[in-house]
Amino acid sequence: MTSIAEEQILNALKTVKDPDLHRDIVSLGFIKDLKVEGGTVDFTIELTTPACPVRDQLKQECESKVRALPGVKEVRVEMTSSTRGRSRFESATVLPGVRNIIAVASGKGGVGKSTVAANLALALAKTGAQVGLLDCDIYGPSMPLMFGLVGRQPEVTADEKILPLKAHGIRLMSIGFLATEKAPIIWRGPMVHQIIQQFLTRVEWGELDYLILDLPPGTGDAQLTLTQSAPLSGAVIVTTPQEVSLIDARKGLQMFQKVNVPVLGLIENMSYFKCPDCGHVAHIFSGGGGEKMSEELGVPLLGQIPIDSAVVETGDQGTPIVAAKPEGQTAKIYQIIAGAIAAQMSIVNMKGGPAGPVNIKWETKKS
Repeated sequence: MTSIAEEQILNALKTVKDPDLHRDIVSLGFIKDLKVEGGTVDFTIELTTPACPVRDQLKQECESKVRALPGVKEVRVEMTSSTRGRSRFESATVLPGVRNIIAVASGKGGVGKSTVAANLALALAKTGAQVGLLDCDIYGPSMPLMFGLVGRQPEVTADEKILPLKAHGIRLMSIGFLATEKAPIIWRGPMVHQIIQQFLTRVEWGELDYLILDLPPGTGDAQLTLTQSAPLSGAVIVTTPQEVSLIDARKGLQMFQKVNVPVLGLIENMSYFKCPDCGHVAHIFSGGGGEKMSEELGVPLLGQIPIDSAVVETGDQGTPIVAAKPEGQTAKIYQIIAGAIAAQMSIVNMKGGPAGPVNIKWETKKS
């Protein structure tokens, strides 16, 4: 019987490269607990995020490469993950225990940013990640309605820490949980600053892989307070295809660039409408705007989300579409985008630089 050396196996695995990090998985430190007994090879692949979009691809390639070695009869691969995060997140003074803080922003209202933020949080949680969602829209909080938590209030601990509410596997906080449903919130800039500071310092999030911040639209007091006070790991810009939305999205992107927050990419919402009966695709709000902006500004286009009436219906019913209809096409698109965001965040954490090209497989759209 041909004996198999661990060095042979590692050399074979060195030919497998992470398509986003552009390095082999051995030098990246992904291979753990390698064992060889007779003709059986066991090892673990530890990814940088449970939401890795190429998880299955890497597993299949590793199994194939090792199985091709002389003397190998069986290959057993276990897939795990250890989410990479910001430097010294465990002992951070702001949001300790939160590995990655990702802002979801838009330059203007009406682009569906809050719906996108909610469904991205759920999509990340479906991969097994620990996820929180902070509704930072002080004047127009929407998360209580979208998650069926209207009228619910968070508990406060003896040391005056606020415990986030939980729904569909994620932890949630919103000013809507602290204010009455019908009373308008009429606050000036300093009060907005104070409540945001309390959200950042008094909410007991625990350990999270990702905290998604749903920012209010624009580039005003709340956005500046968050970008200056929260140790943001990255930002995602939500836009729609028409030019007026793209102009404002550019402003939001430039705001993050000025404060040195990596922009992980753009999401084009309400990108097109696909007829469920004939499959015809109509670009109601023009087309190609997100792709043009991505190329112009040198940031990835993370995905294009279609117009889907079920998104509105499920959100109004308190169960966003990723939770309500996980097998539907729109939910699957959100899953792909969440994987792309996780990949971009891993690139930033591993390289310490800007996000790069993203590998996304899209459904071919018929026109």
